[in-house]
Amino acid sequence: MNQYKIPEEYYFRIHHCRPRFKGNVENVLIYMAAEITRIGDGPKDVFNNSLNNAIKCFPGNSTLVLKTVNNWRTEISSLFGLFYEDDNHYNHAMLRARELAEHNDLVEFFKLFLYYFQYPGAHIKSKDVLEQIEAGVHFKPAQYILKLLKTAEKITGKRCGITKEEACYCVFNDLRCTRDNEDVNLTWQRIQKNRDYEIEYVADGDVTRYAGDILDYMQHANLLVSYNNKEFFINHSENEAILKYINSSEWFSGYDGMIQRRAGTIQEVNNCRCDWFLYVNREADDTDFATDITAFFEVEEEPSKESRMQLFAAYMEKLKSLESLKTKDIGDIGESLVHGHECQRLKNGGREDLVHLVNKIPTELGVGYDISSRELDDTIRNIEVKTTISSKPIVFNKVHLTPNEWQAAKSYRERYFIYRLMVSKTDIKLYVLQNPVDLFKQDLIDITPREGMEITFREAAGHYEELLAWEVN
Repeated sequence: MNQYKIPEEYYFRIHHCRPRFKGNVENVLIYMAAEITRIGDGPKDVFNNSLNNAIKCFPGNSTLVLKTVNNWRTEISSLFGLFYEDDNHYNHAMLRARELAEHNDLVEFFKLFLYYFQYPGAHIKSKDVLEQIEAGVHFKPAQYILKLLKTAEKITGKRCGITKEEACYCVFNDLRCTRDNEDVNLTWQRIQKNRDYEIEYVADGDVTRYAGDILDYMQHANLLVSYNNKEFFINHSENEAILKYINSSEWFSGYDGMIQRRAGTIQEVNNCRCDWFLYVNREADDTDFATDITAFFEVEEEPSKESRMQLFAAYMEKLKSLESLKTKDIGDIGESLVHGHECQRLKNGGREDLVHLVNKIPTELGVGYDISSRELDDTIRNIEVKTTISSKPIVFNKVHLTPNEWQAAKSYRERYFIYRLMVSKTDIKLYVLQNPVDLFKQDLIDITPREGMEITFREAAGHYEELLAWEVN
């Protein structure tokens, strides 16, 4: 077997913090962002205790030992920058956590995370940062991978992918890329030569995990697609975002002086820590990565799913309340989809005469629900819509109702519905809860007062419905 080896003078293995919840990262992040935002800023001990309790409340975590809970907390902070501890031992809930809690847009979150992610960075221990500094590492992985694949497609005239092994050996662990910013043409030639000569890569243990993590995160961000989790391709429906990455000059400069002289101290590295967390939580007003939901329906899918996506795309084109298919606001998108669902539900039930009574309620009215609909007997159905968008299907059993929304739930009882809409590239799920006040009395949901009401529900509390496409004749 002919195995590939990086020339010794160029070999340097870079790494980052690897969360224990990597296999469930999307579910964990959206849950933790909401909890961190709820806790807000506070003294270290108070903040950590509250967050530890939240971590143990995550499904499957009730028996975790304290060490594992602490590791979760550290990884959430270090890698994803959702909170950080300042020099005065005061913890701060950061912008990325607040954005994710508010927008429920995991694709946007991963785009922003990768846009700022670099080596070296404070996502690893200070001694490891210093080691990368001394090696001269100066590397933005997502940007380099996208440049590489774009160039490969230009050279070959066809779609080109990269495996985790190729990314590891030919990019991430090679100083020609991570230190010298080698022209991607040369990197692709090296990859292609290895393919031509059937050179193999050692992939035992955790050798390829770090490169693999970044490729996985790029898939979560909808920048890459993979049909077998072995080879990753550019997702051309995200060309606008991809060009922002490729043309970006974003870089955390705090370590630059040390990188230039290939030397520094632990104290110098520690002095950059606060600035690093502020950097990765920068406002991104000039770089709008909010998800264009229509991008999910342009991804190549298996035939059985393609028909469903085509039906849904046709529905969106007909939906009167979506004049522009470039709508960025997830809440509005979700409400528009449910509005169409309700219109079609009444039509299917033989009550097309009631369709005109289905209305989206302006937020400023503060009535505690988003859509006023009707039952087939013409009684009122008031609907609060909670929408989450992610690259992959997620299981999410928690929603938050504002004080107005919870008051409306108590007032309207059986006429109050929560529509939990979960949209991913491969699936659209609509989960319906009716009368949360009675569900609590029946012990089917748990509620916690938190600036309104935090609702945790079991699957038996409600039911799934097919999201209907509004067919306008």
